[in-house]
Amino acid sequence: MKASQSFLATLKEAPSDAEVVSHKLMVRAGLIRKLSAGVYNYLPLGLKVIRKVENIIREEMNRAGAIELLMPMIQPAELWQETGRWEKMGPELLRIKDRHDRDFLIQPTSEEVITDLARNEIKSYKQLPINFYQIQTKFRDERRPRFGIMRGREFSMKDAYSFDRDTEGLKKSYQVMFDAYTKIFKRMGLQFRAVTADNGAIGGSGSQEFHVIAETGEDAIVYCPNSDYAANLEAAESLALIAARAAATAVMTKVPTPNQTNCADVAKFLNAPLEKTVKSLIFAVDQEQGPAKLFMLLVRGDHELNEVKASKVPGMVESRFATEAEILRACNAPAGYLGPVGISSDVTVVADRTVANMSDFICGANDAGHHLTGVNWVRDLPEPLVLDIRNAVVGDPSPDGKGVVDICRGIEVGHVFQLGTRYSEAMGCTYLDQQGKAQPMVMGCYGIGVTRLLGAAIEQGHDERGIIWPILMAPFEVVICPMNYDRSELVKSTADQLHDDLLAAGIDVILDDRGERPGAMFADWELIGAPFRVVIGDRGLADSVVEFKGRTDEESQNIPLADIKEKVIASVAAAKKQVA
Repeated sequence: MKASQSFLATLKEAPSDAEVVSHKLMVRAGLIRKLSAGVYNYLPLGLKVIRKVENIIREEMNRAGAIELLMPMIQPAELWQETGRWEKMGPELLRIKDRHDRDFLIQPTSEEVITDLARNEIKSYKQLPINFYQIQTKFRDERRPRFGIMRGREFSMKDAYSFDRDTEGLKKSYQVMFDAYTKIFKRMGLQFRAVTADNGAIGGSGSQEFHVIAETGEDAIVYCPNSDYAANLEAAESLALIAARAAATAVMTKVPTPNQTNCADVAKFLNAPLEKTVKSLIFAVDQEQGPAKLFMLLVRGDHELNEVKASKVPGMVESRFATEAEILRACNAPAGYLGPVGISSDVTVVADRTVANMSDFICGANDAGHHLTGVNWVRDLPEPLVLDIRNAVVGDPSPDGKGVVDICRGIEVGHVFQLGTRYSEAMGCTYLDQQGKAQPMVMGCYGIGVTRLLGAAIEQGHDERGIIWPILMAPFEVVICPMNYDRSELVKSTADQLHDDLLAAGIDVILDDRGERPGAMFADWELIGAPFRVVIGDRGLADSVVEFKGRTDEESQNIPLADIKEKVIASVAAAKKQVA
């Protein structure tokens, strides 16, 4: 392709609302243009990258035995009402009505639709297992769209759904998809981690996320450098940091702590280690009748509560932070002075694993301006319900026993779920087994954020000059930059011939025939991120050489004109081999 036949729309400056590198560079490189908040036009170069991503995904999904179909963007509300998600999904679910006042939605995902299709088309165990996938536009009405396409409202996603006879079959299908995802992200040349994750609103029994490692990632990933252990912070297991509870050595004492309402201030005021303090948090669960059920959750003073884990405490799935009135009812004290000693028996006390093994600890006295020191379980208060409810921190022991954990940032680009029968039972999606008995199909679902992958790749690969694409994602593999293309017949004919030869050899090449100055031309292609560049000029041709440079190379090389075609082909092949 020649640049004059394409549409290059590079900019010197990024828009003022661009917050992250990928957003700035995608706009400046002419990949996207904003239409409205969280909604973007994809310009030709951006669409070209998307198509390359889609091709890799299709090849690996097809190789894994998945079957492509296409489901509508607009879905009827009654399917979502069958599963209860019409009511449970929040304002991110964009609801619309047709001219007959019937309820519809713009799909954020398609579990209901694919389950409806399966229950109508699959009747026998002989038709299972089967795995359907699509690449389709999705919409989630984000409250505050940000970070360009990374947290947009409209996006493209590959979603797949497997149907099996039983749980053992699901595990096999899940592993096939996990392996396919691993191949997809490796082929894209991305540094990534697969991590244990929370299932969230989709439900199911187990899931893993795939994260592209990047400092600007929204998610914290807990991992062990010495093993394969990795988990999203929401799901990372936190072991007790105290092996066993020591015997009490201090007398419980009520001490004044005026105006000291957080653990760090209390520890400093009492000249005690922060690790000896306990943080008390009150949650409420509304009941159909009567006052809300209250829970007091305890974590060590230097730790933070993990709210996802807290939501899995028995009875707390629909919990909220307690109101001031509810806190006073339970503890007769304001927040900042709360503790588990002497509270009402109808408050369920839940202690993190580490807190459960503490002794002689410090907590609120349930009296404004006072705390308790020397507190011990059993002697001073009953044994609590003990659960893992805190966030992991750097240096925690790895749950697999192979060292300690570290934490890095990641951008979620894929998620695989073992759904089980969550949707098939709700929607009556059954098959007849070998005995002719109806059984619910066992489902898995598997998603990849297609457009988000562009932003993630850029967050991971860029420098001060622009984008550094992995070879298989780049809009072009090679750019030919001729000097004085419109004024030198020799330069023009040489550039045209190399362009045609590379094109015939299967190289994705573009010839910049715009007649731009060298500096402006080079800046554009470094911004766009072409992995390789060939510069052809009269001076070099006088010596029968051209310049060749990789996007991340510090210096260019002079290559004999007779060898440049093979040099380009070999360089592109070598780059692809690195990620094969």
